[in-house]
Amino acid sequence: MPWQLNLGSRKGADAENRALLFLRQQGLTLLHRNFACKTGEVDLVMLEHDTLVFIEVRSRSQVQFGNAASSIDRNKQHKIRKTAAVYLQKYRQHSHRICRFDAISIDNHDATGQNSLKWIKSAF
Repeated sequence: MPWQLNLGSRKGADAENRALLFLRQQGLTLLHRNFACKTGEVDLVMLEHDTLVFIEVRSRSQVQFGNAASSIDRNKQHKIRKTAAVYLQKYRQHSHRICRFDAISIDNHDATGQNSLKWIKSAF
């Protein structure tokens, strides 16, 4: 059976939609969403001027276990880097670009349901 991406929860998709809207407002251009292969998955692949940006989107509704950004551990970072290498092999037209790994962290800070979105450039 061929490998396929198992898309996550609606909450995760909503967080990605919010992140995508925010990043587009900042001038980034979407190339791919949920690029996946056997090594892992990258939520958003975007261009900021000539820089290829691989973006991990994390959302947390409860902060007692840490904020959303802190959930991107070394193992997840390694998977994203390996997936980015596969992306560059598949889309050779971007192989000359400088690459950056960013994170979007969305945390619920209060009972009103207000979430904060933080863009962390060069997160790892």
